[in-house]
This record gives sequence, structure tokens and C-alpha cells, in this order.
Amino acid sequence: MPPPLLHRRCPELADSLPFLRLGGAPTPVRRLPGLAERAELWVKDESGYGDGGWGGNKVRKLEWLLPEARRRGARTILTVGGLGTNWGLAAARYAREAGLAVALGLIDHPVDEHVRAQLDRLRASGATLHFLRTKTRLVLAAPWLFLRHAHGRTLPYYLPAGGSSPLGTLGAVEIALELGAQVAAGELPEPTWLVTAVGSGGTAAGLALGLGLAGLRTRVLGIVVNDTLRLDSPAVLGLARRSTALLRRRGADPDLTGPAPDAIRTETAWLGDGYARPSTAGDRALARARARSGLILERTYTAKALAALLDLDAAGRLDGGPVVFLQTHGPR
Repeated sequence: MPPPLLHRRCPELADSLPFLRLGGAPTPVRRLPGLAERAELWVKDESGYGDGGWGGNKVRKLEWLLPEARRRGARTILTVGGLGTNWGLAAARYAREAGLAVALGLIDHPVDEHVRAQLDRLRASGATLHFLRTKTRLVLAAPWLFLRHAHGRTLPYYLPAGGSSPLGTLGAVEIALELGAQVAAGELPEPTWLVTAVGSGGTAAGLALGLGLAGLRTRVLGIVVNDTLRLDSPAVLGLARRSTALLRRRGADPDLTGPAPDAIRTETAWLGDGYARPSTAGDRALARARARSGLILERTYTAKALAALLDLDAAGRLDGGPVVFLQTHGPR
């Protein structure tokens, strides 16, 4: 398996920042003709990333998080999410293969056919599930969860929702470095924007950091799909800067500055009625993408992100340059 591009870019990190390859890289890029009105639209397709075709951006985060958990001597990962959490399912699947147990604290959100199917997968994953219903109850239960899943004096390795810690964010740094190499190889022009859904902030933050490391001028356009977390531009940029500080602590160039203040722009107008609630605009984008490009989206993240991209493009708000859509939805 090839080493991560981050280690090639910063070889001094190879010994201090362990990595576990879980998928085939790089993921492909391709044109999406006839989908956008103005922009030259491309997609970087993460849908097939992961062993056994289990795709999406969550796997990228686990490539950094799982070896760190083992480095710390943890035997269990404790993490949180909604009832239909893709993150929790990915953590459960890949942690088990790495010899780690997983405990999930789950909070309620609207339940549809997809969420019911996802719950069945979570129950079959081997993870221990704690149905805590609300964010407040989850916070209050945190001390008990840590003690419940401790092994002697070894506490679980805690990961926030979506795996969006400064370390987990490095998964999207790798995506951006791949994109930079693909631009350098002439596979696509340098984009003006790289568009992604923002559910916990880690992907957008890592993309901004990685684009800077790759030497691209591309900015990140984050379409916020979660109203339970603070995910405005300063908050996401702050996570990118904490990841930058992590790299410096692990031995990267102390002059590494991280992304510029304008590297990330977030938009909230396509959230609809809230997290995990489908929107009319998202459903239109989902149907249009399938019909015109064969792109398969889902209703919580990627459909809303593409709806925003198409609407902003039609309004002439994407500066007229090439635009890349990050496809983070993969088979489950």
C-alpha cells in the first residue's frame, strides 16, 4: 500500500503520525457535463474508498484515528452520533478489523426507511449502542460511558461526532493533496472552488489545510447540513488551525501557517428544516444528478450540498471557474 501523501509532503511526520491504509488511492476525478448551468463541473469521487467498496469520507478519518488509538494503548473507541450515523457504522466496522471495540452514544433525529436500515446495520456491527435520545443526556452520561467502557485504568479513546478531531481532519488533508497531484498531472484544471457538505466540520477543515499544502489557490465551499453544531466559517477554520498545530507538535515545519482566513466559506441556506430532514431542493438535485450524470446521492448530506452548488452556479456566485464537487456518499 502506498504511504500517505502527507508523509511524502512532510517526511518528518512519518514516525510520529501513524497511518493505516484502508482504501485504494487516489480516488478518481471526472467531468460532470450538462449538470451545472455555468461552471465547468467536476467530481472527486470518494464513494468507492474503503475495503470492500465501503465508501465515503469517514474511512479517510479512520486511517489516522485507528492507529493513534492503538498507539495510546486503547482497547475501545467511544464516539457519538445520530441514530442513522454513517460515522458510527464506519468506526464500528473498521475498528473491529483493527482489534478495537466501539461504543456509540446515540441521539434522536427523524427516522425514515434509511435510518431504520442503518440502525439494523449498527446493531449487527458488534458495537455497544447507548440510546441517550438528546444531546443534554449524552453530555450528562459522558462520565458513566467512560467508566463503563474502561479496561482497568485504560479509558476509551474518545472521538467526537463525525471523527472531526484535529487528527481525524487529516483524512481530508489527504483528499486535497490527491487533488493537487491530479491537477499537476493534468487530469483536471485547478478549481476555483471545492464543494462539500458540512456535517461536523472535519472534511471542510482538512480540505482547506490540504489545498494550501498542495499549493492550490482553490477555496472550500462548505454547505452546512447540521444545525446541532456550530459550523460557521470561523469555527471550521479554527478546526483547521488546530490540525495545523497538531502537525507542528508532531514535528512538521514550525513555520507551517495553515489555511488563510478566506480559505473556507460556509453556506446555511440549503439546510432545510434541519439535520437529517430531506429538503425539496436536495431532492431535485438528487434526481437531476442521477438522470444527467449517474451520480448517486443521499438526502442528508450530498443532495443538499449539490443543490447549493447548482443554485449558486445558476446565480453566478461561483466566480466562473472550474468547480469540484466532493462525492462523499458511498455504498453501505
